[in-house]
Amino acid sequence: MPEITDLPPLEIQAELAALRAQLDAEIPPKVLDKNLLIATWNLRAFGDLTKKWDSVTDDSPRRDFRALVEIAEIVSRFHVIAIQEVRDNIRALRYLLKLLGPHWGVILTDVTRGSQGNYERLAFLFDTRVVNLSGLACELVLPPELLDKTKIQPDALDRQFARTPYAVSFRAHNKTFILVTMHAIYGEGTADRKKELRAIADWLADWAKNMNEWDHNLIALGDFNIDRKGDDLFDAFTSTGLRAPIQLDTAPRTIFDTGSDTTHFYDQIAWFTGENGTPVLSMKLLSAGYFDFLKTALKGLNLNKNTLSWRISDHYPLWTEFSLRQ
Repeated sequence: MPEITDLPPLEIQAELAALRAQLDAEIPPKVLDKNLLIATWNLRAFGDLTKKWDSVTDDSPRRDFRALVEIAEIVSRFHVIAIQEVRDNIRALRYLLKLLGPHWGVILTDVTRGSQGNYERLAFLFDTRVVNLSGLACELVLPPELLDKTKIQPDALDRQFARTPYAVSFRAHNKTFILVTMHAIYGEGTADRKKELRAIADWLADWAKNMNEWDHNLIALGDFNIDRKGDDLFDAFTSTGLRAPIQLDTAPRTIFDTGSDTTHFYDQIAWFTGENGTPVLSMKLLSAGYFDFLKTALKGLNLNKNTLSWRISDHYPLWTEFSLRQ
């Protein structure tokens, strides 16, 4: 039986070479003590793994070693990455860490049970040669008595979040930052999502003001299931001053987006910029973007998009690059 750490077959080696060349051209290189690359990626149903280089029709899941080594190549280009849709079965995650090597760390939530939670976890993977945990790890729970009833409808949080947001603090060089990741409920309509997005925006604004006293940078990232820029969901998410870099305005979020008329804004990386008394991020943004793995990943298999989405993902990774020298 093959092992994930074996040398891949020649066809896959060639595919990896093309993927690496694309990454080299499109993602800034990691430079020690100079830059910090932060990413987010919804990896579709990232749970079990078929332990073959190439799965076949009868295999379940279809995600195999070939897909995972290419996922690992993409993940390795960042210093820290938030991953959504990690499932209760973490075999794929464990094998991903084997590929990344001993200098990579992981911290993740327990499984969110129930139909709305979809038995998912939220995870952060980080390159410990540059990034380390700085002490805080918590799930965000909103005490009802602290909610601003003038902003949030009385029934907005009769329940807590379907998948509780997860906050972890990290340190890189002389910069400390808190990442808050979330996979918002999709629900039966925008009303379900709007309640969660407005609640998290209000909570984060209040928390950011407190965290600023300790010179922490607060960044929200993940899958917020926002349909369009400028719609009610986007307005709820940005209502207290959260802003994404303009470089992401034209970035497609899913592999099924085919043009400006169908572009979604599901995934976001955003922070506060000083509006409404919120703090300004002290880290300088250098660049931002997304990575279109469709150009090279699994190219030798000639898969349609739906089939490929179950092996890699239906979402593109989003990334931001910050300076560690300013």
